[in-house]
Amino acid sequence: MKLTKRLVLTTTALAAVSAGALLSTTVGTAAASQSAQPARTGVDVPAALKVPDGNRLSGVFGAEGVQTYTCTDGAWKLLEPAATLWAKNDKSRRPVALHSRGPVWVSTVDGSAVTATAVASSPKTGTIPELLLQSTGTRGTGVFADVSYIQRLGTRGGVAPTTACTGTDQVSVPYSATYAFYKPAK
Repeated sequence: MKLTKRLVLTTTALAAVSAGALLSTTVGTAAASQSAQPARTGVDVPAALKVPDGNRLSGVFGAEGVQTYTCTDGAWKLLEPAATLWAKNDKSRRPVALHSRGPVWVSTVDGSAVTATAVASSPKTGTIPELLLQSTGTRGTGVFADVSYIQRLGTRGGVAPTTACTGTDQVSVPYSATYAFYKPAK
């Protein structure tokens, strides 16, 4: 039996997500080094975004969505992201989580969630920066329970327009990324 839920993530983006997919998120322990970290994320990790010792990689997800910008005092400012995530090793790309303003990630499989704040950034030419985020809270007992850190890696697109804006204009710019989630090592 398939259960389909529809969630409005922004005024400009609507994500349809099919719940009920099984999610396998345990992918091993992340490798650490002082330079680029050849993590099990499938993406090189800049040293500035290294997760502190004492944390283990618990899930890697591909993501596609939009970065929505709003006009504020004549300049484009980030309003919110809206993205659908799937298990990185799932070739069918079955949606298993949503990412939105907060930032927050919510599992559509088990309802668990994590909110976070950026603690480090690594700029990339022509795309939004890669980030290290630290959890500010979790809920539930599922895939996002007890998440301590999140890396946004391998970003493509999502950059705010360079043109001027007026009034309350909004624009959504497509982006993709890999999100790696970490939990305290036990």
